[in-house]
Amino acid sequence: MTIRVMLVDDQELLRTGFRMILQSQGDIEIVAEAGDGAQALERLRHTSVDVILMDVRMPRLDGVQATRRICLAEDGSPLPDAPHVLILTTFDLDEYAFAALKAGASGFLLKDVPPTELVAAIRAVHGGDAVVAPTTTRRMIDRFAEVLPTPASAAGPDTLAPLTEREREVFLLVAQGLSNGEIAARLVLSEATVKTHVGRILAKLGLRDRVQAVVLAYEAGLIRAGATD
Repeated sequence: MTIRVMLVDDQELLRTGFRMILQSQGDIEIVAEAGDGAQALERLRHTSVDVILMDVRMPRLDGVQATRRICLAEDGSPLPDAPHVLILTTFDLDEYAFAALKAGASGFLLKDVPPTELVAAIRAVHGGDAVVAPTTTRRMIDRFAEVLPTPASAAGPDTLAPLTEREREVFLLVAQGLSNGEIAARLVLSEATVKTHVGRILAKLGLRDRVQAVVLAYEAGLIRAGATD
């Protein structure tokens, strides 16, 4: 299956570099490019895209606002058929990148990412995985939660009401940054069983990936800023 990719960055030279890397892959096709968020939204009206590489700081419409319009409905719920967005950032603890994760992005990449990691990241999010490790997202939450506005619809403890007791256990471990293997060892389950639980949890809570699970857990008060466990 060919992965249809859009490049969104106001630096044409950077788009050219990414294009050269990705076009050499047999399963990736560059179907569109844009110089800012507004242009990206316009391109999406006429082009079917699977994954978007999105710069954060751009004129007219930045990457955070564009990501929100692409990934979320007006009520803040995830759009099920939206492309997966990978944020491009200069620093690994960029407040803009964190805001984009809250807006629905599936992860972020540094702009100097090695070619092999760039390709692997695109394939990962296309397959439904998140690129940012939950522990990294936790660090971003701990650093920026106090300075970012909390949505009026912020989650509460009853957010987990749809989950079974076992699913709650798995959710809390996912939110702490544990991998499927680590969760399996902690709960004495097989990795396949944990993977099934994680899939059901994401579906029940309307989440697209593990990164959003960490953000939700923080907003629900299930993770404390600065917590180490």
